[in-house]
Amino acid sequence: MKRKEIIDHIREKRSFLCVGLDTDIKKLPKCITDSAENVYDALMTFNKAIIDATAPYCVAFKPNTAFYEAHGVEGWRALADTCAYIRSRYPRHFVIADAKRGDIGNTSAMYARAFFEDMNFDAITVAPYMGSDSVKPFLGFDGKWVILLALTSNPGSMDFQLTEDRQCRRLFEKVIAESGRWATPEEMMYVVGATRGEMFKDIRVAAPESFLLVPGVGAQGGSLEEVCRYGMTDDCGLLVNSSRAIIYASKEADFAEAAGASAKAVASDMAGFLDTYSKI
Repeated sequence: MKRKEIIDHIREKRSFLCVGLDTDIKKLPKCITDSAENVYDALMTFNKAIIDATAPYCVAFKPNTAFYEAHGVEGWRALADTCAYIRSRYPRHFVIADAKRGDIGNTSAMYARAFFEDMNFDAITVAPYMGSDSVKPFLGFDGKWVILLALTSNPGSMDFQLTEDRQCRRLFEKVIAESGRWATPEEMMYVVGATRGEMFKDIRVAAPESFLLVPGVGAQGGSLEEVCRYGMTDDCGLLVNSSRAIIYASKEADFAEAAGASAKAVASDMAGFLDTYSKI
């Protein structure tokens, strides 16, 4: 998917919501688990209902691959079929594999083939710790994206990401600066946690044109208004992810309806912020 297609979808829908499909079998409604024949059936029944209910209000979906890998073959099949379902029913939606891969060149190349060629995801999250030769194998696939971890919101991010070198440049700033030499904003985005608030200003100094994938709004307490105030660009430049607050809005039989209502509420707020902070 090209950058222009993402922006056009945001403009038309007045939303930059990404729904995270962190489907935890232990948190599914009893009506799903009681009727499912197996893990695959439970995951797919839940995911299809959530996707159908939230698709009118979002522009992207992001399955977290760990929640599928944990179930072995059935989980992997559910991951691939979830992507295929979105592709067939909602072809304009951007589909992200939240896999946080990153390894030596040959290994990364195999990951890229798995997620881009076999399962046909639009993008994959990548950890940059091993440097350029662990990231570059994911680049060069037409219409595919690398979403590089830059500044996350977990407590442990303080261990490395905010450390400074002798020039007082923080590690996340170096990651953005160096990776900007490997790829353009037409094929690389960055992960920045929503709880970072005013630090989005520093991110925008380092990456003024790049799209940012922003987790942490909703259950993790990030402020959507602050993300938009400090991080939004003229053409939006944001995909804000919400997972638990949407997909687990209800644990009863009305779970899909509740997820749709939650997504609609977030999208409504986003429309206002687009009017205030962007030019699309």
